[in-house]
Amino acid sequence: MPDFPKNRATLSKGSGALLILAIILASLNLRPAVTSLGSLLDLVIGDLQMNGFVAGMITGIPPLCFALLGPLAPRLAGKRGPELVVASAMGAVLLGIALRAVAPGTGFFLLCTALALAGIAVGNILMPVLVKRWFPGKIGIVTGAYTTAVALGASGVAGVAVPVNQMLGGNWRVGLGFWAILALLALVLWLLVYFGMRNQIAAQQQHLASNSNDAAGIGPMSKNATAWWVALFFGGQSAVAYIFMGWLPKIFIDLGVSPAFAGSLLAILLGVGVPLSFVMPALAAKFSNQAPLVIFNGAVGIIAIIGMLLAPVQGAVLWAVLLGICGSNFPLALTMIGLKARTAAGVSKLSTFGQSAGYLLAFPGPFLVGVLHETSGSWVAPMWLIAGLIVFQTLVGIMAGRPRYIEDTQLEQVR
Repeated sequence: MPDFPKNRATLSKGSGALLILAIILASLNLRPAVTSLGSLLDLVIGDLQMNGFVAGMITGIPPLCFALLGPLAPRLAGKRGPELVVASAMGAVLLGIALRAVAPGTGFFLLCTALALAGIAVGNILMPVLVKRWFPGKIGIVTGAYTTAVALGASGVAGVAVPVNQMLGGNWRVGLGFWAILALLALVLWLLVYFGMRNQIAAQQQHLASNSNDAAGIGPMSKNATAWWVALFFGGQSAVAYIFMGWLPKIFIDLGVSPAFAGSLLAILLGVGVPLSFVMPALAAKFSNQAPLVIFNGAVGIIAIIGMLLAPVQGAVLWAVLLGICGSNFPLALTMIGLKARTAAGVSKLSTFGQSAGYLLAFPGPFLVGVLHETSGSWVAPMWLIAGLIVFQTLVGIMAGRPRYIEDTQLEQVR
């Protein structure tokens, strides 16, 4: 492991605890806008009279928004600091979730969903940056904490979205809008962080500005081999993750499972990732080469897909568990972003490129699943597509896991 530069602005125990709590609460908001919609997708499709093409577009919008809007995060953070930008991102999530609940038609629904996803995109990019900036010696632990929160927010909402919707009267608008409360709590806490830590944030910004040559010396990520392997790995696992977050409940409903149980299966898949989201970053930080972890997750994922093709309903719970294990490639990919760069500036560039390019690669996945299902009338072809994506993410993940840094790749190019 490289020696990380110490921050000029040190954190008191109270400030550090408050910042970690704010990071965790923001992370809890990075998936509910997606998973709540996945659980209630059938109701939304019926009420807004969407066809398979539009439904596929909705499930594919998250990675597309993350890819297109994520690059704005570092620019905004460079001017205002990531703390204020994350607070603004939570505001966008709040407005997007609340406004789409009253959407009169598909167009406005998509627009409001995109607003919420814009906030999530910024949060996705800046979480690794905040960890590297404020906790450079505890990347594995703090990354594990926030990725666990991401998984908990995703699985918890997926599991209770249908029961909560029924408890609130069965109206999907109320059921989706309910989750704006979580974003409101995050917004309030981040405003407290920003105004309570103004002096420390200003000192940190000044320190980073005086060392801006760190970023300038790295070079473009688009010409960096290590950055590309990380981006491809991130894209492969994201494609599979958003396919299941958007389509898994409907797949099982079409196979004869009740809507409530189908939502529970998604909750199981995502819930398995909760403890793994804490364990995986710690394991990855101890490995100089993360390839063995990638290979294990890929093998488990292929077993689950074969099981879904052969006995989809009988072994539904087991397949959901195995897919959840495979899904721990998400915290693994985020940890790689923190481990494959030596400086906070490097992590910022790698996070922006890796997540933006990765999400752009992931975007066609959920959309293609909708098209394949619409044209074939079954889930066999989509399942084979998912299997191919798992093989792809495993192969590129092996390359991404090698013990190399983006700065090393840059030096090789200079020589």
